[in-house]
Amino acid sequence: MTLPACTSVRLALLGLAAALSLTPCHAGTEDTPLAVATPALPSLPTTPLPVAEAPGRVENSVVKIFSTMRYPDAFRPWTKQAPTEATGSGVVIEGNRILTNAHVVRYASQVQVQANQSGEKISATVEYIAYGIDLAVLKLDDETLFATRPPLPRANTLPDVKDIVMAYGYPTGGTELSITKGIVSRIEFTGYNGPTSGLRIQIDAAINPGNSGGPAVVGDKMIGLAFSGLGGADNIGYIIPSEEIELFLADVADGTYDGKPGLFDDLQTLENPALRAFLKLSPTAKGMVVHSPSSDSASYPLREWDLITHIGTTPIDEDGMIRIGPNLRVRFAYLVQKAARNGTVPLTVVRAGKELAIELPVVTERVQLLPELRGDYPPYFIFGPMVFSRATSSFVSGVAGNKVQIPFLYCYGASPLMLRLGDQPAFPGEELVVVCSPFFPHKLSKGYSNPVTSVVKSVNGIAIKNLAHLVEVLRDNRDEFIVIESDQRGGEGLVFKRKEMLSATDEILSDNGVRAQGSASMLTIWNAKPAQ
Repeated sequence: MTLPACTSVRLALLGLAAALSLTPCHAGTEDTPLAVATPALPSLPTTPLPVAEAPGRVENSVVKIFSTMRYPDAFRPWTKQAPTEATGSGVVIEGNRILTNAHVVRYASQVQVQANQSGEKISATVEYIAYGIDLAVLKLDDETLFATRPPLPRANTLPDVKDIVMAYGYPTGGTELSITKGIVSRIEFTGYNGPTSGLRIQIDAAINPGNSGGPAVVGDKMIGLAFSGLGGADNIGYIIPSEEIELFLADVADGTYDGKPGLFDDLQTLENPALRAFLKLSPTAKGMVVHSPSSDSASYPLREWDLITHIGTTPIDEDGMIRIGPNLRVRFAYLVQKAARNGTVPLTVVRAGKELAIELPVVTERVQLLPELRGDYPPYFIFGPMVFSRATSSFVSGVAGNKVQIPFLYCYGASPLMLRLGDQPAFPGEELVVVCSPFFPHKLSKGYSNPVTSVVKSVNGIAIKNLAHLVEVLRDNRDEFIVIESDQRGGEGLVFKRKEMLSATDEILSDNGVRAQGSASMLTIWNAKPAQ
């Protein structure tokens, strides 16, 4: 079928390992999308660790990680996907801990760690995890491993392009530690997973499935952690630099991961001459133009058509870049994570020809109508033969990758799952409630088309705000009929007898081996007031 012209743009927002087709470097029995998936200031300081005392120090600090994962099932939220066995790599860090990638251990029901040249597998637990920047810290049940496996020192500066780099890990193709050699090819500030951005180092040393979480080393110090390759390209691998690792470890030092501060305003470059003339800017003015502020609140300091000229005291060029060395430019947003203090970052803007100094609020997360699951399982509720859930970007990603379900998503090109992808909630608590599964087999659905991916607009004329509200409306309804309207062109109005739906639910659950009518939070709402 022919997809709408806007499809490619919207797919880029899905976190489908989209814009760069990034492939996570853990080895498993099935493909797993990367939960994908900008300095005149010095790099963040770290505490230098002692230089390796003897050859083999790096190898001694690299471990193999075994994970058993149970991913959510987009179309059967009452259950989980079959267990997936995967392997990755990790490295010993200070505090008797193991550092690895989030995607190596996300949704893991069991994690084990095996040291180099050791036959013993030690059980581990995930202590901290950052899905956005793809990092995780593990604690071992038995810490005797650390007596002979010291932490690997981390570099406290960025490497130079063309530095020789060694990548350590346990990729597919063998069971022993693999070491590959290459050079640092590129350093940039770019998107990771969802709204999170960070520094990223590209290397040409071979990075393959199973390398995820293994260290990349220049000299005798780790410059970063391998996390992905570029699908369809040769000799392009990516590592998370030590600077990002330091930010993550500093964040979790208080026992909680808060996330990276970022700018979520829509900006555009100042390259077009007509745009410069429209804004009445001088020929020497440089910076980024605000196309759409992330908030329309009167108290929000940015306005449409503002020109951001400086972040802190660092000037921004017309490409939105800043210089952090004689041979390195990155996006100016890189400085947000350095310049932010008490939840704000200092900017200089030009508005209507006047220069203004503002303090822009920064947050760690952009609230989205279609959020990512990020380690959670989707809530759901079953009523008669219908299954309802909260729509997430993970659900849309699952639909987009499913040849059977994708026609329903693009039918008529008018599904809110596409039209509102990337939107913020229109009001506090807004969710899109989706019919996430085909009808369970039952006579009550006779004559109706498959409603999967339909977004619920109303029940008996009551506009549905979110999944909890849907459960409340169904619980409290006393009408003879239940009328469910979908929010898209070409959808059907579904009419059922209320008492028949109530009486059929237990039978349907039993026939289909479903243990619970809803997730715990939804059952709490449903049972708060008995339905009649």
